[in-house]
Amino acid sequence: MNDLIKKQLQDAQANMDKAIDHCEAELTKIRAGKASAGMLDGIFVDYYGSATGLSQVASINTPDARTLLVQPWEKNMLVPIERAIMEANIGINPQNDGVVIRLVVPPLTEERRIQLVKKVKEEAERGKITIRNIRKDANEKIKKLKGESVSDDEIKTGEAEVQKITDVYILKVDKHSEAKEKDIMTV
Repeated sequence: MNDLIKKQLQDAQANMDKAIDHCEAELTKIRAGKASAGMLDGIFVDYYGSATGLSQVASINTPDARTLLVQPWEKNMLVPIERAIMEANIGINPQNDGVVIRLVVPPLTEERRIQLVKKVKEEAERGKITIRNIRKDANEKIKKLKGESVSDDEIKTGEAEVQKITDVYILKVDKHSEAKEKDIMTV
């Protein structure tokens, strides 16, 4: 196979890896009724005038399956952290006891589980769309190689390889999505 086509395949695969990582990260943020520090990813606290990630101003622990403990490095950060969690609207009310902030994850209702499964499917579909767009871009780049001493057969072979890689990554998204759905629906 032509080196130019191999490079396009490697680029496409690297981009698809990034898409899978992003999809996994988004799926992790969807809570399944169990406490996980990942639920607080994406929450930013006003730290002396600059927006700083919660994990950079406090330690986050899960003492049990239903509780998150947020312990700020500085005591004066309790109120800003509490405010940031409430503004993030993650469906959990923080309890500030003056030392740590306790977040008790409520059990999921059947209705909420169904909503979360829909959200998982939407996120999985976004991941698949991203992967298909990467496939389309890779195929376009491979077709542009026609004038650069690349034969039609090599272009067809390259496109077939891109499709094989795409199929593998779509399957990965499906597996992650199914695992998350199973996790959510498990009572």
